[in-house]
Amino acid sequence: MNGPHTAPGHGPGSAPDASRAAVTQGKNQAEHLADYRAAFQIAGLPMALVGGSGEILAANAALGVLLGVEPGGLAGLRADALTGLGLDGRARGSYHAVLRGQSERMRCTRRLKHADGHTLWAEVTVAPVPGRRSAALLTVSDISERRDLQDRLRHIQMHDPVTRLPNRALFFERLTSALADSATGRIGLCYLDLDGFKAVNDTLGHRVGDQLLGATAQRLAQCATGAGGHLVARLGGDEFAVLVEGSTGTEQLTGLAETMLTALQRPFDLAGQRLAVSASIGVVERESADTTATGLMQAADTTLYWAKADGKARWTLFDPERNAHRMTRQSLSSTLRRGVDRGEFTLEYQPIVGLADDIVRGAEALVRWRHPQFGTLGPDRFIGLAEENGAIVPLGRWVLGEACRQARRWQREHPGPPLFVSVNVAVRQVWDSDLVRDVAGALRESGLPSGLLQLELTESAVMGSAGRPLQALQALSDMGVRIAIDDFGTGYSNLAYLSRLPVRALKLDGMFVRGFRTARHLNPADETIVTSLVQLAHKLGLTVTAECVEGPAQAERLRRIGCDTGQGWHYARPMPADHMAALLAARD
Repeated sequence: MNGPHTAPGHGPGSAPDASRAAVTQGKNQAEHLADYRAAFQIAGLPMALVGGSGEILAANAALGVLLGVEPGGLAGLRADALTGLGLDGRARGSYHAVLRGQSERMRCTRRLKHADGHTLWAEVTVAPVPGRRSAALLTVSDISERRDLQDRLRHIQMHDPVTRLPNRALFFERLTSALADSATGRIGLCYLDLDGFKAVNDTLGHRVGDQLLGATAQRLAQCATGAGGHLVARLGGDEFAVLVEGSTGTEQLTGLAETMLTALQRPFDLAGQRLAVSASIGVVERESADTTATGLMQAADTTLYWAKADGKARWTLFDPERNAHRMTRQSLSSTLRRGVDRGEFTLEYQPIVGLADDIVRGAEALVRWRHPQFGTLGPDRFIGLAEENGAIVPLGRWVLGEACRQARRWQREHPGPPLFVSVNVAVRQVWDSDLVRDVAGALRESGLPSGLLQLELTESAVMGSAGRPLQALQALSDMGVRIAIDDFGTGYSNLAYLSRLPVRALKLDGMFVRGFRTARHLNPADETIVTSLVQLAHKLGLTVTAECVEGPAQAERLRRIGCDTGQGWHYARPMPADHMAALLAARD
């Protein structure tokens, strides 16, 4: 009995079944591919399929709408030319790496052109197509609105709300860019502020002040536009800057500064008020390769300060020599105290000689600074700075102690007539330190008799002395110390203070002595003045020293007039202590 059977060729796993499966699979793939193509076409995201050589194989409708063209017309075009991917090396390299399958994705922002002429900002992304070699999917996202919002926010961030000018942040951004790439290799800057702006704010209020700033900004912008469209910025307060990115020389900058000065000197009619203001302008012009943003602004700030100091309502051009002097002053001022601590100062001595017998009676101690950078400096280079920053107190204390020690050494080593030492004292030493205690300590430590110490104060410093200064001078005099008035005759005409102060000596300023160097150039008025001063001093019981004695004719006239001692190059220039010792040995 025959059992169930299957017709030939129709059993499980037979060829007809495999064929039907293949057909079904092919049909499914085709359907999937059709789905992909439909999705590609109806997608709202602009897309294009790019071949391995960079040509567009297909573009969807959204990309055509974005660019204002028929999508079919994009086929065959080069994708890098259409999207700007070939404009710079970095993007171009990343794009081709994706096409070669060497990178998974690249993204960049590009400005694209619509068919009607307007431009739009787009974010372009390129990624490989899975399962296909040498093919990539390019997508383009319109980010124009986002970019416009960013631009608006940046404008707000980079502009001053009062004047609507670029602010400090944008100014320094442009300045840095100009230094890196200047068409002429030079750069210029006018840095200005309004003279008396604070008074306007204080008297009329900030509202009027802001209106003045706005009106000032308009005039400056007009000047800059007429001169070539230079950047005008408000840096803060009443400070403005005009940047000339491709300067043609100092004449261009000073001409611009003059134009701005003239424009700002015209009255402003604001809130029913007519305001007259002026400006001070610092002008800097230099090679862009040799400067930095910080260096340029420091120079501009310094030059603006000079314009203010020179009288305001003017422009001042940066002067390297003047700036070097300022920098030297700053350097000296900042290192004065350290110089005292490091022992960089030394004393020289200039003899004070009796006019009647040419015998050395004393010596003035003159301080010198052996500066490690600037060499040996005279007191005219640093004493004023020391008085300004207070370093005169420790410096003066050192000078006093060293001079007393040296004078005591001369006293021990030379048995001749005792030699007094004269030390200059600044008025700030009287106010800012205990001068009486300092002098007492120097005398005690050195062993010098108080009568061999003379302290010199300028006429202007002791004029009108009262309270603590007068008490200090009186205490020093009671101690036996000689008090002398230096540069006598150049200060105040009121001589009544001589009767109130414990003064023992006058030192006549050299301007009186220079007037009668020779008989041919004798000025009778100078001799009359000196004679009168000597007679007045003698009647008050004071001795008189003439400074700046440079020749025998002067010395003879001063002796005949009755002047007691002389000091100057006729006798000796300032000298080190050991040279002074040799001079005393010859006297002995």
